[in-house]
Amino acid sequence: MIVPTLDTEMALWQKGHQLIAGVDEVGRGPLAGPVVAAAVVFDPYFFLEGVRDSKSLSAGRREALARLIRHTAVAVGIGQVEPEEIDRINIRQAALKAMHQAVANLGLEPDMVLVDGRDVPNWPYRSRAIVKGDQTVFAVAAASIVAKVYRDDLMVQYDSQFPAYHFAANKGYGTREHLQALREVGPSRIHRKSFHWK
Repeated sequence: MIVPTLDTEMALWQKGHQLIAGVDEVGRGPLAGPVVAAAVVFDPYFFLEGVRDSKSLSAGRREALARLIRHTAVAVGIGQVEPEEIDRINIRQAALKAMHQAVANLGLEPDMVLVDGRDVPNWPYRSRAIVKGDQTVFAVAAASIVAKVYRDDLMVQYDSQFPAYHFAANKGYGTREHLQALREVGPSRIHRKSFHWK
């Protein structure tokens, strides 16, 4: 298993960068709910054992780590773009906008932003896109955990408003149960109308 390290941050700290933000988003694929991004900044050389790409962790482990990350980070920012806007600007642009919001919501200006994936938003920060950054870079993996737990919690809350779709279980992804509900009762106001689920 690939384990995130501080190697990328270490090289940047040694060049004088102090405030390094890791950024990741979650929720590109679901049929319902927002796309969410998180940005996380830690003190130089800080490391938390057990931080991994959020997809490789159990829900309970993610939740425990998210609490630890929020407690120990210098700053955490969240960005969130709703389904209506996803439909209007497309999911790629919505994910980039959520990342932009997350960094803007840190409450500080980072020296460098490390972004999971191939794309960097159009923003004023010095930054680097890192493919599979959530698997290899500590700050990005931490951001992936915070984003996933935040979005999962939102979808659990939506489950009580829209029980037909079983959002607590599927988090908006196109499971068989979810697709069946869409066929039977149609989409809710938090479904992405531009996504094809038929």
